Amino acid sequence: MLVAEELDVDFVYAEREPDDSSSSLFPVSYRIPEGLRNLGDRRVAIANDVINAGSAVQGSLRDLQACGAKVVAIGTLLTLGSKPSELAREASVPLETLDTEPNTIWTPEECPLCACGIPPTSFEDP
Repeated sequence: MLVAEELDVDFVYAEREPDDSSSSLFPVSYRIPEGLRNLGDRRVAIANDVINAGSAVQGSLRDLQACGAKVVAIGTLLTLGSKPSELAREASVPLETLDTEPNTIWTPEECPLCACGIPPTSFEDP
C-alpha cells in the first residue's frame, strides 16, 4: 500500500484463504476481495516484502489474472532461494529485487528432520 501511495497509483490486495482442496505443500489460496475484483485489463505489479516459496505471489498472480488484470512485474526487497526467479520466469514476468539470499525448501519427503522423525512443530524456544 505504501509503494502504491508513493507512486500515486491505485492499490488492491489479496487475502489469504485456506484451500482444503489443494494438495500442494502450502494449501492456501490468495484472492482479491469481491469489491476490488473489477480490474478489467489493467496492468498491475505485485509488490511483496520477501519472497521465499512464492505461494503468496503465485496465488495473487493467478487471481489477478482471473480478474482480467495483466501482471507486468513482481517487486520485492528480498528473495530467498531460486523459487522466486523460477516463478517469475514461468509467468513471463520480470522480477525486481534488491537482494537474493540462498535458501532451501524441502518437501516433507525430502526434509532431513522429518526423516529422523522430528516434526517441525516440536521446536520450541528454550
